[in-house]
Amino acid sequence: MALNRLDLNLLHVFDTIYREGSLTRAARALHLTQPAVSHSLARLRDHFDDPLFTRQGNQMVPTPLARRFLESMRPGLNQVQSAVNQFHAFDPASQRKTYALGLRDVLESTFLPQLMSKLAPYPDMEIVSQRIPRRDMETQLAAGKLDFAIDVLLPVSNQTSHELLRQDRLVVLARKGHPVIKDGLDMPAYLKAKHVLVSSRTEGPGIEDFELSRHGVQRSIRLRCQHYYAACRVVESSDLLLTMPETYARIIAERGEIEVMSPPAQMPSIDVHLYWHRAYEREPALVWFRDLLRSLPQHQ
Repeated sequence: MALNRLDLNLLHVFDTIYREGSLTRAARALHLTQPAVSHSLARLRDHFDDPLFTRQGNQMVPTPLARRFLESMRPGLNQVQSAVNQFHAFDPASQRKTYALGLRDVLESTFLPQLMSKLAPYPDMEIVSQRIPRRDMETQLAAGKLDFAIDVLLPVSNQTSHELLRQDRLVVLARKGHPVIKDGLDMPAYLKAKHVLVSSRTEGPGIEDFELSRHGVQRSIRLRCQHYYAACRVVESSDLLLTMPETYARIIAERGEIEVMSPPAQMPSIDVHLYWHRAYEREPALVWFRDLLRSLPQHQ
């Protein structure tokens, strides 16, 4: 397994297969044919005397040895890649690139339409949006499986960079014809109504409940569910109220029998942050895309 017997170009192939999870996608990312990528993988398997990747459905899943090797190899590979990138500018008009984004469902609805509109002049750019458990976000960024993640403010290590991307205020949704619309949504009316709380947790307060507790009041939760779209459908056909981020609320209200109102008290804003791994932050293709994300408008 001496280094002088290993073609270092194979390491780039190995890294790409690991990141893409597919020989087809790896071949596309490397601008190679799939047989060429398969041949490179066969050479790597022979060199390490290990399958390195096993097929599970449509995914190429790394073996334990492959995972250990990547963890030890990646810092050096990143340094080499960064050194090379300093001499190669990225031209989005002529270079093909697939960007992997970590987005939750609400942020997909608000970011992806704007992003794809911005990318209209670059037809060879591909976007893969995926929902990653928050506990896995940093690991996925470090492994290069995610280029960026967009989420609320989260505790992260000093290896992960982040910045505020946008702020969203909370609004209250009610069906058209709801009594609170006619009479005005003051605090007594808000507290008299029953509410929907959207949360991935089965118990505990929402962000708006913390603010209400500061005013010494508590609302009545009738329904707790996982997705804002489902909650909005319930609100359309009931007297329940829903408090949620304004940007997504405006999208849904355009297509439903729903009114959007300001809350009866000042509510904290939702801070949305952009995350990336420090090891890749100088790569020209990622610098270009990060600037593109920063340029997206605050609202639809």
